[in-house]
Amino acid sequence: MAEIKVPVFSESVSEGTLLTWHKQPGDAVKRGEVLAEIETDKVVLEVTAQQDGVLTSVTKHEGDTVLSEEVLGTIGEAGSAPAASTPAPAPDQVSGPVAGEASAGGTAVQADSTSVQPAASAATRRDDLSPAVRKIVAEQGLNPAQIPATGPKGNITKADALQAATSSQPAPAAAPVQAPPQATAVQVPQGNRPEQRVPMTRIRQRIAERLKEVQNTAAILTTFNEINMKPAMDLRKKYQDQFVAKHGVKLGFMSLFVRAATEALKQFPIINASVEGKDIIYHGYYDIGIAVASDRGLVVPILRDTDQMSLADIEKQIAQFAQKAKTGKLTLEDMSGGTFSITNGGTFGSMMSTPIINAPQSAILGMHNIIERPVAEQGQVVIRPMMYVALSYDHRIIDGREAVLFLVAIKNALEDPARMLLEI
Repeated sequence: MAEIKVPVFSESVSEGTLLTWHKQPGDAVKRGEVLAEIETDKVVLEVTAQQDGVLTSVTKHEGDTVLSEEVLGTIGEAGSAPAASTPAPAPDQVSGPVAGEASAGGTAVQADSTSVQPAASAATRRDDLSPAVRKIVAEQGLNPAQIPATGPKGNITKADALQAATSSQPAPAAAPVQAPPQATAVQVPQGNRPEQRVPMTRIRQRIAERLKEVQNTAAILTTFNEINMKPAMDLRKKYQDQFVAKHGVKLGFMSLFVRAATEALKQFPIINASVEGKDIIYHGYYDIGIAVASDRGLVVPILRDTDQMSLADIEKQIAQFAQKAKTGKLTLEDMSGGTFSITNGGTFGSMMSTPIINAPQSAILGMHNIIERPVAEQGQVVIRPMMYVALSYDHRIIDGREAVLFLVAIKNALEDPARMLLEI
């Protein structure tokens, strides 16, 4: 027998939640195969098999709290029988992967319960009900034999039970319906003023804590400007085909903003600094975080040493981060550190916003939607593709003058990208 253990957490992570078992007792497993997934307040970790064999038992079920190096189950040699005292739990997840674009990303780490399995007998299905499903069946007076099952081996999942309860009782009782703890695509029940209570995931709880902490400690102020994106758009259109042919990746606006922000940070190092107690820490390097929206919450992977990266390097790294976010492969190392951040609400159509600083950083740049608007140029009204940009900053150490001039430097760089790329 070989024990399946929780991966070693970093010092800043005390515990996690078991999200998904990809195998059930009795299933064959191969060395390196993903057996389960654990969500911490920072990332989703994969638990892999350390040897070939059969999953003989599980001691932790989906939704359980787990600690670093805690035993989750055991793997035996091929032909080993699963432990009779540890039945396989039914998945409690609402299924359905969420797709993400390369510019915004999106994790899609969920239990695979979309394939319909052959129906088991009514007696078997009653015996295999998970505690959560058994509770719903008892409270709603449901007959397990009449509930369509979509779980592995014909098991009834919690989503199946909730769907059956909703179908049979359009007007739910006063008590709110409990949703799966880690649901990412909630099916809100229809009827007479229904409610659905969904506990926050660990990542969402941590996001809420950090953002509120920043608002309580930093003196956040936001300044705005607008950028004529036509020069940048013309540059991209002129060289896009050659850029793709040489580097195998498209030239996007984010790499231009990263380059412009890096050059502006060199001019105004206080924007790249952070507060630690009564000290100001000036950073002699440029690690820029790119905010990525995912179905599990906001994640900010870090581009390191952006002053040493080409536009192609930046685009390739962003593409890798986007792919890792979609597949839940971002690591703690990917998201640790950072001296400045950029967020692009324009991906979703935002015209203007006041982004919140990503502590312990002191500033964040907000990009927005590009809209053609009439503007005055040399006494004439012309139509130009314009973008509003915002800089939220910690007024404790950054004065308005530095913040405004920093944003003007980015505006000037994007409106004359040749000067930026030539470093003149």
